[in-house]
Amino acid sequence: MLGSLPAVLEFSLIGRLMTTSSSQDYAGDVSPRQAWEILVADSNAQLVDVRTVAEWNFVGLPDLSGLGRQAHCIEWQSFPAMARNPAFAGDAVKAVTAAGAGQDTPVLMLCRSGARSRAAAMALAGLGFARAYNIAGGFEGDPDGMRHRGLVNGWKAEGLPWRQS
Repeated sequence: MLGSLPAVLEFSLIGRLMTTSSSQDYAGDVSPRQAWEILVADSNAQLVDVRTVAEWNFVGLPDLSGLGRQAHCIEWQSFPAMARNPAFAGDAVKAVTAAGAGQDTPVLMLCRSGARSRAAAMALAGLGFARAYNIAGGFEGDPDGMRHRGLVNGWKAEGLPWRQS
């Protein structure tokens, strides 16, 4: 856990967080690189990918195998209707706690660009997960001038590990 890291490393990770939530509804936003650093530093930290099954299958997934774990794939909304998944909170809590996370463990939420994952971070924070973060920029990030994603910012643009299914 970050709380058990050496003070210098903990300051390095926490001191560089992109933003904190002004509404205190969740722990705040981190960049994809900061999320990766948290995952590397804290073996209990968890990543929850809240995109749709279609996105996981056709766009790819973060690859955490080098860290000895995997992303938890739990839809926030289901394609094609994009109706909110009423089981999200329960499924997410069950998945991250089964993987060793407690309510004080960093839980990092990821979607395509950072909107759905922010809502998911707020939902988990509402259940007592004080370190529920949104990964700003998401997996694919913002569109470039040609309206293509994956090149401007986000997990893929940062060159972080990912795989295509």
